[in-house]
Amino acid sequence: MKIIDLRVRCVAIPLNAQLRHNTGVHPGYFLRTILEIFTDEGIVGLGEVGGGDQRAALTKLKPRIIGMDPFKLEVIKMKVLRSIYYLSNSRLYAAIEMACLDIQGKAMNRPLSDLLGGSVRDEIPFIAYLFWRYDRPGGGHDECAEDLADHCEQLHEELGVKSMKLKAGVMAPAEEARVLELCRDRLGEDYGLRIDPNGVWSVPTAVKIGKRLEDLGIEYFEDPAWGLEGNAAVRKQVRIPIATNMYPNKFDDLGPAIRLGAVDIVLTDIHYWEGPRGVKDLCAVCNTFNMGVAMHSGAEFGIELAAMIHTASTIPAMTFAGDAHYHYLTDDIIQGGLMKYENGCIKVPTGPGLGVVLDEDKMKRYEKYYEEKGDYYARFHQDPYRPDWFPNVGGI
Repeated sequence: MKIIDLRVRCVAIPLNAQLRHNTGVHPGYFLRTILEIFTDEGIVGLGEVGGGDQRAALTKLKPRIIGMDPFKLEVIKMKVLRSIYYLSNSRLYAAIEMACLDIQGKAMNRPLSDLLGGSVRDEIPFIAYLFWRYDRPGGGHDECAEDLADHCEQLHEELGVKSMKLKAGVMAPAEEARVLELCRDRLGEDYGLRIDPNGVWSVPTAVKIGKRLEDLGIEYFEDPAWGLEGNAAVRKQVRIPIATNMYPNKFDDLGPAIRLGAVDIVLTDIHYWEGPRGVKDLCAVCNTFNMGVAMHSGAEFGIELAAMIHTASTIPAMTFAGDAHYHYLTDDIIQGGLMKYENGCIKVPTGPGLGVVLDEDKMKRYEKYYEEKGDYYARFHQDPYRPDWFPNVGGI
């Protein structure tokens, strides 16, 4: 079997609100680049990547994979990821690996999870991912801790989710701490709580808020301050496990993070950690050093979510509920529409490969929507309601 062509398309899907974070605002939609890899046997593999319009970048890699056997992933990885400094991009390689694994599974009529060692669970629990929102359903903005606690209760009731995470670093730190306190009071001692200021807080602020949250028994404090040194400094002073999807988020920094004692839990990400197989490599290292693993969300659509679910299902140590922005999407590009939550979980797809199929009518609709709306990554660090605002890392 050989790769004979690839196709890349950008699509955007509306959200049910604008989502605020400490470096800007998702402006009411998510966008993804969808990859299709074609083989001489008529099997097509699907991949997906975020980070804006990646069509040109993936097209530049096309000559490196045409003629390759999609089963020869180590060689493809060397040709795509390892050999050219200025084209070395784990996100792009991960999309290609995702598509090649989809091809392999379809060729063997086995789910992708079987290629990674086999599932140890048939469904994956997910969280209520809480953002401070502009233009909420029904109107208005989130302005106080009660608004976020209300939203958490709503998601718990509608989806059955049993854990939450607050995307912090937006409002005053004390008000964000109050969100977790309210959720603990309303949802009980067994409800999982997490907070993630994405490294924007200073070490003193992170320590102050961390100490305030210690008695809540939260699952973890994610990227409380900037960089490996910042996380390590907070970890020494706060009795809460420190998690990260930022420091480290690549193999180059994993050794230094372990030596510094910067982190207790690493959030795996298919794109940062070089594809599903790379995630398995990461988990092996984490197991060696008795570090926990959880799952990061990158605002994915159904193709990547399927890959995340397959991968997570094969990792025995991944006992935390996974992150997912998915409940903010109004639709999906796969046949059947949005995957369904059942008791806070999404089932592992059972079809061959990823187990999902593109809906071409929706691809056309959301390609058009993307062309209308455009690539927001050029204006990512903006706030439509505060035109003079800009991020200030460590300024709080």
